[in-house]
Amino acid sequence: LKAPSRDHPALYRDLLRTNRVHWIAEEPPAELVREKMMECHFRFRHQMALVPCVLTLNQDGSVWVTLVKPARAITPGQFAVFYKGDECLGSGKILRMGPSVYTLQQGKNREESAKKEEIDKIEPAT
Repeated sequence: LKAPSRDHPALYRDLLRTNRVHWIAEEPPAELVREKMMECHFRFRHQMALVPCVLTLNQDGSVWVTLVKPARAITPGQFAVFYKGDECLGSGKILRMGPSVYTLQQGKNREESAKKEEIDKIEPAT
């Protein structure tokens, strides 16, 4: 998919899944085990700004990463690196991604036009 511009919504995603995460200090962090989810920060490119996210632990040790705001150009095969403050918690390879902002917008537009069609059927325009 070649997006029409650098900032096209097709390039942005707010959900991804990693393979089994390699945790540095504790395997996995106690809070994540206890709560099944944990707020932290993440980046997938060296030097990029840290993005707030919520991790959800899966049975196989992989995590779903839900970003507070969509990030641009996340690609399977890159590594997601997790931080709490200045501490690096660990990393996992990105395997899958949720739908792009563009796909989500298209779905929303379809729902809205379907609702409008339903309303038009119920209330014929006079």
